Amino acid sequence: MSDGSRDGTIQPGIEAPDFELPSSLPADNGKPGRLVRLSSYRGERAVVLAFYPLDFSPVCSGENACFQKSLRKYEEAGAQVLGISVDSEWCHAAFAKELGLAYPLLADFHPKGEVAKKYGLYLEEWGISARATVVVDRAGVVRMLKVQQIPEPRENERILAFVASLQTT
Repeated sequence: MSDGSRDGTIQPGIEAPDFELPSSLPADNGKPGRLVRLSSYRGERAVVLAFYPLDFSPVCSGENACFQKSLRKYEEAGAQVLGISVDSEWCHAAFAKELGLAYPLLADFHPKGEVAKKYGLYLEEWGISARATVVVDRAGVVRMLKVQQIPEPRENERILAFVASLQTT
């Protein structure tokens, strides 16, 4: 499934660009910033990359709460949810704590939007990433791309159904 894409946006069927970003999870020193690498899930789990504009904004808060509410279903479908925005790992840690999120939020903070740019999802004019979902299968191949308008929330059940369908292929 691919819709709403823009020129230069990553497309289904190609290998997902690898990256490593600091996260909301505590590192060895107990401070936010544990590094998360996309390729570490290869062969183990599909990955739902949930790019979103900003922590603490209304639509982003609601979406992340929806992912948390459905997290067990994503895990049962063999998928790892990773939220990604241009906020710092410190901001992510506060946001995750406030919403009770149990999945990592990745800080595409410095250089700002570097990963979003690799995926063609950085909105340079606003300094944020697009609201977009990229599903990467266990082999590291992009299988789904859905770009939303900034004020438009994701269709969580549709994403979850797609992820579940990957287990049968």
